Amino acid sequence: MYLIPKRIIPLLLLGFSINVFSQTGQQTKPKLIVGIIVDQMRAEYLNRYQEKFTESGFKRLMVEGFDCKNTHYNYIPTKTAPGHASVYTGTTPKFHGIIGNSWYHKDLRKEENCVFDGTASTVGSTSSEGERSPHKMLATTITDELQLASQGRSKVIGISIKDRAAILPAGHMSDASYWYDDTSGKFISSTYYMEELPKWVQDFNRSDKVATFMNQGWNTILPIDRYKESTPDQQPFETLFPNKDSAEFPYDFSKLSRNEKYELFPETPYGNTIVAEMAIQAIDHENLGQGVETDFLAISFSSTDKIGHAFGPYSIELEDTYLRLDKDLGNLLDHLDRKLGKENYTLFLTADHAVADVGHFLSQKRIPTGYYHPEKIREQLENKLYGTFNLSGLIEDFSADQFFLNMELIESENLDYDKILQVCKSELMKIPGVFEVMLRPDLERFEYTDTEKGMVQKGYHLKRSGDVVVLFNTTWIEYKKYGTGHGTGYSYDTHVPLLWFGANVPKGGTTRKKNITDIAPTLAIMLGLKFPNAATGQPIFELFED
Repeated sequence: MYLIPKRIIPLLLLGFSINVFSQTGQQTKPKLIVGIIVDQMRAEYLNRYQEKFTESGFKRLMVEGFDCKNTHYNYIPTKTAPGHASVYTGTTPKFHGIIGNSWYHKDLRKEENCVFDGTASTVGSTSSEGERSPHKMLATTITDELQLASQGRSKVIGISIKDRAAILPAGHMSDASYWYDDTSGKFISSTYYMEELPKWVQDFNRSDKVATFMNQGWNTILPIDRYKESTPDQQPFETLFPNKDSAEFPYDFSKLSRNEKYELFPETPYGNTIVAEMAIQAIDHENLGQGVETDFLAISFSSTDKIGHAFGPYSIELEDTYLRLDKDLGNLLDHLDRKLGKENYTLFLTADHAVADVGHFLSQKRIPTGYYHPEKIREQLENKLYGTFNLSGLIEDFSADQFFLNMELIESENLDYDKILQVCKSELMKIPGVFEVMLRPDLERFEYTDTEKGMVQKGYHLKRSGDVVVLFNTTWIEYKKYGTGHGTGYSYDTHVPLLWFGANVPKGGTTRKKNITDIAPTLAIMLGLKFPNAATGQPIFELFED
């Protein structure tokens, strides 16, 4: 008797379930897809804060929906822009080209925002913050494929505090993307999408909700002694807000100037609340889910990232932010139920990356950790190269843990590129905390597995990435006086939540490992669409099992 190898069984089940899904016609397409990305959310937050969550927010998604408990990013670097692009394209930076929030452009010889577009102008304010578009993203998104399949009859809208988080998920064919302008306290857009903000957005901006929220100040919504899942208030490694000499509740913003309030606003939990309110307004005024074709609303909550960076993953500030976000999610779900009915929308919730623990905090707990200083690393390597080749200027840039060499200088001086790379690797490996150094020729020549080298390769774009990639030991991050960061391939940065909820979503969960790039192909199967054109992920077959 022939035995089917175990590794083949999931693929056969997937093929069978997809075939049934497509042939029986029993499952209808939802009227609306709601994609939610919570910036910098660890998967473990769902469990850590669960007892304090209401029944209508995160807990409802977990109880009534499908929980992919072992979902990870499969590339380095784990940053905001690559994360949003990877969720929606179903592939990694190697193919979609968004290798960072910004990166050094070799042709321009300068670093540039991942969504900067000099051909676009701001709509909604007088600042330059609207000079944005998705044109640097080299692959289609699931939202693009929805628009292509419907010949533009579907409506796609992206909303976030951050420009990149509103723009990249909604894709190249978005009807509108809106993000927050911290110079004006308004939501703005770009001439890439429109010439004038819709009336409902103008009305929303005129209400000046930002000033109203900031004048309330920020105190914990529960008695502070109930925040047992967090460190005590006021830690020395937590960021100090303006006009305050300690990082402790309550926070009074009333004495800040209007401009200071606008600038600080994203670093308060109210940044999430206003995005949820904008999303509800978009559902109502854009009639999302009311047409013949499926619509798509892409929401990204960014204040979790701002606060996580500033105070760290064990702070009371972060816990309070998630308890407030839980209420915001509950309000959004309640509105969707009333407006569309649970059977008419499908929602997924994930994160664009997770986060490292604060190094100073780990040191207190006697856990090995460390900080590195990019400027000192660059200086050391520049000195070594000068001493070896008697030539300065061989390094053009060092950013996002990648060195960009001056190829024009190397060629004009007829230097040996491979020898320079080997000198770089040898010197960098002497630096405390450096775990691995990878060189462009090896990334071009070899096909690595899913080890850290394979993760670098999946995040490496041959035309956009640097010549030398530096990896650091676990828990080592770039030096920060306050707070923490992210970007590695370690599980504390890669492990994120993935919850599915609503129409055609079974109750349950799985602990089988899923990649973040599986989300877009899963949506493609649900909607009967072509996969995004560079997709490398696979549909989550458990969602299609009977």
